[in-house]
Amino acid sequence: MKAIVQERFGPPDILELVDTDRPEVSADQVSVRVRAAALNPYDWHMMRGDPYVARLMGGVGLTRPRCRVAGIDVAGQVESVGADVRGLRPGDEVLGFCHGSFAEYARTTADLLVPKPAGLTFEQAAAVPMAAVTALRGIRTVGQVRAGQRVLVNGAAGGVGTFAVQIAVGLDAEVTGVCSTPNVDLVRSLGAAHVVDYSRGDFTDGRERYDVILDNVGNRPLSRLRQALTPTGTLVANGGGSPGRVFGAVGSMLGVIAVNGFVRQQLRTILPSAPAGPTQEDLRAVTALIEAGRLTPVIDRTYPLADTAEGLRHLEQGHARGKTVITVA
Repeated sequence: MKAIVQERFGPPDILELVDTDRPEVSADQVSVRVRAAALNPYDWHMMRGDPYVARLMGGVGLTRPRCRVAGIDVAGQVESVGADVRGLRPGDEVLGFCHGSFAEYARTTADLLVPKPAGLTFEQAAAVPMAAVTALRGIRTVGQVRAGQRVLVNGAAGGVGTFAVQIAVGLDAEVTGVCSTPNVDLVRSLGAAHVVDYSRGDFTDGRERYDVILDNVGNRPLSRLRQALTPTGTLVANGGGSPGRVFGAVGSMLGVIAVNGFVRQQLRTILPSAPAGPTQEDLRAVTALIEAGRLTPVIDRTYPLADTAEGLRHLEQGHARGKTVITVA
């Protein structure tokens, strides 16, 4: 099969399209014929091996990548199932989490897959897993957004942000989205009642205060973010940082956790959304919203498998509108 592989950490140039063996499945695993795979900041963190502290935490690999084939989000068809797998059959159309999804075939476990909504293309379905689950956790699980609350989403036009705005609107919150000038109309179209163009205004200037802030960017000091919260408001920190950082978003999140015990405001973080916690439950929740017409993936660009490196370069620039997706013939 064709696959995008990396033998070392580094920039997108290290990625290679090669012929390699199909992954074999064990008794509890599923083989997926990949039709599309989305790109996430998670992928360039894995590719570059940063922040460096993540290598010591065991999820990335210490001196070389833990996963030779990159990718985590997948949409495709079940190719085969292990002897112990129940509920899935060859030919079933699915989406979910699957290490090594930048390839024609990948393997995962059945509990990390859910049926693909019939109304979605494979490209749209691939855009769902990590971004939509992260948005759901940020808005509903961690942020505990309720009807009538004022909610701000920083990075509202990005992969997580486009889902988060829609989820918060669906909970009857008054949503403000922060984005760049070219994305103002997009964020409004997702249901945001207000849009802040960050080139013209600063949502942390203290003029407006919010019950919940979901920060997908990490470009404001914690003290400024707290200034934009109500006295008992909730900050949900989700990553941020840039390639090449020693601590990156990990350091920022540790700072949020450290301060939380000393203030009235609730300062929270989202744990990384690569398979961890009740991912199938969350996947079922977001696909239910999609099937109900309350959540729609936003696709920025698609790239063929051979151009995965170019797609990651685009994503690293930080200006993608919604999701960037890799198509696999």
